[in-house]
Amino acid sequence: MPSRRFSRPRATAVVTAAVALLLAACSPGGGSTAEPSGEPVAGGTLTYASGDAEPSCLDPHVGGNYPQALIATQYLEPLVSLDESGEVIPWLATEWQESDDGLSWEFTLREDVQFTDGTPFDAEAVAANIAHVQDPATASSTGYLALAKIENVVAVEDHRVRLELSTPDSALLESLSQIWVAMESPKALERSQEENCAAPVGTGPFVVDEWERQDSVTLVRNDDYTSPPADVPADAEGTDLPYLDTIVWRFIPDSASRYAALQSGEVQVIDNAQPDTIQSAESSETIKELDAPRPGAANRIELNSGKAPFDDERVREAFIRSVNVDDGIESLFFGTAERSYSPLSSVEPLGLSLPELFTVDTDAAAALLDEAGWAERDAEGYRVKDGKRLTLDFPVSTNQSIPAEQSLFEQIQADARTAGFEVRLHPLDLSSWYGALAENDYDLVSAPYTKVGPDVLRILYHSASIEPAPSGYFANLAQVDDPAVDDLLTRASATSDPDERKSLYEQTQRMILEGYHILPLYDQQNHFLHSSTVQGLRAMPTVSTPTFAEAWLAS
Repeated sequence: MPSRRFSRPRATAVVTAAVALLLAACSPGGGSTAEPSGEPVAGGTLTYASGDAEPSCLDPHVGGNYPQALIATQYLEPLVSLDESGEVIPWLATEWQESDDGLSWEFTLREDVQFTDGTPFDAEAVAANIAHVQDPATASSTGYLALAKIENVVAVEDHRVRLELSTPDSALLESLSQIWVAMESPKALERSQEENCAAPVGTGPFVVDEWERQDSVTLVRNDDYTSPPADVPADAEGTDLPYLDTIVWRFIPDSASRYAALQSGEVQVIDNAQPDTIQSAESSETIKELDAPRPGAANRIELNSGKAPFDDERVREAFIRSVNVDDGIESLFFGTAERSYSPLSSVEPLGLSLPELFTVDTDAAAALLDEAGWAERDAEGYRVKDGKRLTLDFPVSTNQSIPAEQSLFEQIQADARTAGFEVRLHPLDLSSWYGALAENDYDLVSAPYTKVGPDVLRILYHSASIEPAPSGYFANLAQVDDPAVDDLLTRASATSDPDERKSLYEQTQRMILEGYHILPLYDQQNHFLHSSTVQGLRAMPTVSTPTFAEAWLAS
């Protein structure tokens, strides 16, 4: 067929930050439970209980948060995936080729796939999906930022598509493996956003059947499923997948209630397992754990260097030297989390760890604050300068922070007080939390971000990311505005040389850490507990979401 050119829509409006993103947006994580025992069993209903906030939209193009990724993994599929070593492998695309100048990529697509509404998967479907993610009206954040360099999409043939870029993008394949840019039926995308949010149409092993708000989503088997990724075990290939008939995806915010439901057999899988629950489950013969740390950024506290007092590096270093994170993690997480000293998750091969920068040194902290002009203390023991108290506002999203993490923040608050910092913790619902960020009404913030590969550093620390995406969310919450960092990240994004890429990302991380822009904490926690009757469960090596395409229920 003749080539048709689809131009990228230009952003003309910014949607408010109150859109419920719950961003966590992720290199290879993944993981699997013990080897399955016995032959797969067809049929049955599996009940999953999530402790994450119920998505306001089941289409992960809209916003782009981790709760969306968890459930959308069951009914949507991207162009490529990763294997357990982090290598890019085929999925809906079978082959790809980068041009010599890095400004275009051609993908050969599978010819035996259709969406569950009967629409064929082809080059025009890819074009429609990229246009949907990039359309400001979609209010995408994670997907929008991942595909920002795609300028045009050309349908070369029915099952061959060319992506034309504004500048080379060494992270393009990593980005395309994410569920936030997975393929949806072009016919379904023509519906209203409300309709598409209620029941996105994909090519995956399950289909959205019913959504009962504030309770559950029911997914049913796609009887015509033909498109597992290339890393599916050989004995699971073929038309038998998926084995399950139905998944009931429940929303149970309370951790104790989720665990009790798992113990009683009311549900078979839970997420957001808390440290004490994980410890308790270790002694159980009927409950197993799937630990799947998320890729991308480590959990960390961002220090807002875009305004006083953290526009002064000495004050940032003094704060970090004042707080004992190690003891808090050890006492609160029961061995389920390890301290991080890197901007990147431990599953990211290019992560740089500099523990020597985070040694507690109260004397050094005091000297730095004296030097920065915060030498006096008021009657309550807080540092003051020109009559103003050294106060730090720390909004905390109650939708994202687990109890152990909230306790850790309180311990950090207490340590910082000894040094003379007044840290004001502000527990906020998600909408109010986004509002505080949009108004620059924060000095400290913990905002998980999941993206495949080290390119997450560009999303988080390039000065361009201080500007909001169409959703209203901006990712550079540390407000790092350094031309040298920008240059490193731009070059790392453009190069295809692995050694050069590694060196540039290492230099970037060193500058972020040595500038005391962040306080790393630990990997983004991703603990799943499940009944021993659940076999074949694994986490995707992309953004570490569980997949039930190959799972079954043993009797």
